[in-house]
Amino acid sequence: MRSLWTAATGMAAQSLNVDVISNNISNVNTTGFKRGRANFQDLMYQQLKAPGSEASSAGTQVPTGIQIGLGVKATSVDSIFSEGSFQQTDNPLDLTIQGRGFFQVQLPNGDTAYTRDGKFSIDSQGQIVTQNGDPVLPGITIPTDAQTIQIAPDGTVSVVQPGATQSVVGQIQIADFINPAGLTHLGSNMYQPSNASGEAVIGNPSENGLGAIGQGMLEMSNVSMVEEMVNLIAGQRAYEMNSKAIQAADQMLQTANNVRR
Repeated sequence: MRSLWTAATGMAAQSLNVDVISNNISNVNTTGFKRGRANFQDLMYQQLKAPGSEASSAGTQVPTGIQIGLGVKATSVDSIFSEGSFQQTDNPLDLTIQGRGFFQVQLPNGDTAYTRDGKFSIDSQGQIVTQNGDPVLPGITIPTDAQTIQIAPDGTVSVVQPGATQSVVGQIQIADFINPAGLTHLGSNMYQPSNASGEAVIGNPSENGLGAIGQGMLEMSNVSMVEEMVNLIAGQRAYEMNSKAIQAADQMLQTANNVRR
């Protein structure tokens, strides 16, 4: 029976949907995390009678026909890059991007990755690095005698040294993509470009549509727990209904198998 296989595709689709929702919920407190959304399409249809086919010798036509769907398939999992809420930390190396853009990070293999997680620190060499120790690009080194660090909305990094001497030590640049949803997820809050995302466009914050840098705050996850719980309940119920359809088809087959002449 077609219904067995059709309902099976529905169970597989809802299982994927719950996987995505579970990942969203587990990262509700992950800095800079962007929630995912599973997208689906119906499968091909079996044409038992085509719409508009001839219904009689008088030339009348079938208005709707008989087209039986064969289930559902997953097409994509979108990353929703809406801005999360900002949390004040007063840590001078906690940064946010207020608007479009990503921080640039150099991975151990030399590749460049991109992140919205602005939770940075200083390593033993004075470089600004991520929590994994990867340097922020372009590289910025903080002098050992720096008393305060100031990062302007345009990304200019300056320090105050003994004697109240203020000097600029670097410029944070950020990247943007024409299709951020097409970025490849690396984990650790990192992304890399793909053919779908397009190449990175590099610029200074607050210029050419790029966001401004906010110092002393972090961008939190854009996951809404209420929305995810509603989606989880709906996904669970849809999974159950597909399993009920399989049970109904099985009972129908059993009834047909028990028919005797």
